[in-house]
Amino acid sequence: MVKAGIEDLKKTPCPFIIVLGHPEYYPRFGVERASLYGIKCQWESIPDETFMILWLDRSKAEYVSGRAKYRDEFNEAV
Repeated sequence: MVKAGIEDLKKTPCPFIIVLGHPEYYPRFGVERASLYGIKCQWESIPDETFMILWLDRSKAEYVSGRAKYRDEFNEAV
């Protein structure tokens, strides 16, 4: 399911995917810590190793940094 989702997003202009998940599971798909690229999670209580990014277009990495914000609906889950 993860691989299928990644393949679907590769067909869009989306340059990256943000993942909040298990740090031992998602790296097998090429996901890395987002903090390596200056990208932080909006929730400071989230451990750095669980907030990750997968670059679909790595050429955009130099133009992206800052705090990733989720839709308000996600606030209820955190």
